[in-house]
Amino acid sequence: MTGRTGCSGRRKGDGVEADELLVLVAGGDQTAFEDLYQLVAGPVFGLVRRVVRDPAQSEEVAQEVLLELWRSAARFDPGRGSALSWILTLAHRRAVDRVRSARAAGEREQREAIRSSSPAFDQVAEEVEAGLERESVRRCLDRLTVLQRQSVTLAYYDGYTYREVAERLSLPLGTVKTRMRDGLTRLRQCLGGVA
Repeated sequence: MTGRTGCSGRRKGDGVEADELLVLVAGGDQTAFEDLYQLVAGPVFGLVRRVVRDPAQSEEVAQEVLLELWRSAARFDPGRGSALSWILTLAHRRAVDRVRSARAAGEREQREAIRSSSPAFDQVAEEVEAGLERESVRRCLDRLTVLQRQSVTLAYYDGYTYREVAERLSLPLGTVKTRMRDGLTRLRQCLGGVA
């Protein structure tokens, strides 16, 4: 198979050939682009694959680079280096951008996950307030007589009816009702009127 020859007489595959093809591509030559694509697609994909690592993402980035090559071929300056170096620089930059973008997206997702798993301010405030209220109730319960505290605890914390409290304490129902009334009155006073 004979390769395309340029003014230098070199065959496709030489560095000079890529330079000549890129100049033709800058002028809109589609056949030159096809030849250039064949010439650089492998090295571009290889470089991108080493940076990006994921095969599917690497293929996508390589295609983006080759499309960019078609669009921006006119920016190539042969006086600053070879076409292959310029193309591989484009590929490397695009691959690094993809990795950085993926990393930033992952960090954003992680921050969002942490933020969404953190309890809302109101929830924290409510938990603190409930804790303070429990402590106040405990302190006020400690100020009741033993008999009042037993009656209130059995009725309000353990869920017993007045009759069941009387049975558990082996006391008459009227006595339990009196202890409960007196105990609740003292609790209300201790808690500042909050019942």
